Formats: sequence, structure tokens, C-alpha cells
Amino acid sequence: MKNYVILLAGGVGKRMGSDIPKQFLEVDGKPIIVYSIENFQKNPQIEKIVVVCVKDWIDKTWELIKKYSLTKVEWIIEGGDTGHDSIRNGVFFLKDKINPEDHIIVHDAVRPVLPQKAIDEVIRVSHEKGNASSSIECHPPIVYTEDHESGITDVDREHVMLTASPQAFQFALALKCYEMAEEENYHTSTFTSSLLIHCHERVYFAKGTSCNIKITRKEDLALFEALLKIPEEHLYN
Repeated sequence: MKNYVILLAGGVGKRMGSDIPKQFLEVDGKPIIVYSIENFQKNPQIEKIVVVCVKDWIDKTWELIKKYSLTKVEWIIEGGDTGHDSIRNGVFFLKDKINPEDHIIVHDAVRPVLPQKAIDEVIRVSHEKGNASSSIECHPPIVYTEDHESGITDVDREHVMLTASPQAFQFALALKCYEMAEEENYHTSTFTSSLLIHCHERVYFAKGTSCNIKITRKEDLALFEALLKIPEEHLYN
């Protein structure tokens, strides 16, 4: 049983307001996508990586792979029109390359703050339960809204978990769900965990970290740069 990574680098970063996709922006002299790949490159449990990339940036990605000696990146393929479709592309691409009992770890390239213990934990739970989503408990109060202007319903945060990538799945389970989605012409799941729920599968939680930020806006770049200065052992506890 081996572990493979599907790294999502198919976004164009409209909210960032940049001329280039946000995963290729440099922070402290290195592109964000390189930080994300390096997290998996140095984890001994990871076998190979497939990068799902913006079509026009595939050649640039290969250049980065060679420059930074990211030897676990075996394939780079084109992304889809949606996040769902990009993950589907990765899953279907691996169909004849890995075994049903193997596990895939799906991760956003723009979540570069990923301690090794968080990777290990999502793999551990997935091997035990069949799937795992990196998750943290919800502490802020949550209000349900119908119009994004107001709300009258409080959501019980004791029964809420905040999930993010990385998410891991036994390959046979992920493949089954994406094949079901194709049959239904369903393309709107926000992530694989959402698709599992759509397919009436139970989603399991792995202990994550609030430092696992998603770089979406310009202010996130400064936060990422600050997190780079924190020793890894303090990012996951």
C-alpha cells in the first residue's frame, strides 16, 4: 500500500489581482508551489506526486521541478474548469498507474504551511478508516445566513469541524465517487470530502493545524512569510 499526492495548481488567482497564478508567486525568493511540493518531497511515506496545473504553466512547473530537484514529481497534467474537475483529472489519470488499495493525498498548492506531522496524521487516519480530512475544531461563533447580510440562526459550533486539505482517500473509494459524479454530470463539489458526503460516505477527521492557511489574497502573503520564520514543531501541537 503506497501513498501518492495529487497537488492542485490549476487556479488562476483572480482574487489575488496578480498577473500570474498565485501558486507561482515568490515569497522569500521561492515560488509558493515549490514550498508545497517540498513538504511532500521530504516525507518518507510519499511515493510519487502528480501536479494538476494551469495549462499555460506546465512548462514553467517542469522548470521548477528540475531547478529544486523535486524528484518525487512524476507527472504534471492539465487542470479542469473547476476544482472538482481538476481533482477528477488527477484521479482518472492515476487509474492505470496505482493500485486500488493505495491512498491518494489531495492538497492545494496554495497551502504551503504543512508540518510533517499533519501529513503523517492524515495518512494514518486514511489507512485506518479509508479516508481522512485535515480538520480543526471550530472556535468562533457561527451564524447561518440566507442573504449574506444578516442572520437569525446560530450554528452549534460543538458539532462543527473546519476541514481543509490535505485530504487522503483509499484510491478505490475516490475513484468510485468520481465515476459516480461523472455519471450524474456533477461537477460542483468543493473538495473530495464534499463529494464523499454527496455520495453518502462518512468523512473522517485527522488533526490539522490553524497555521495551514490558504493563500488567496495579498495580505495572506505577509502571513505566510511570517509563518516561515516559526519552527515547524510549533506549527502543529
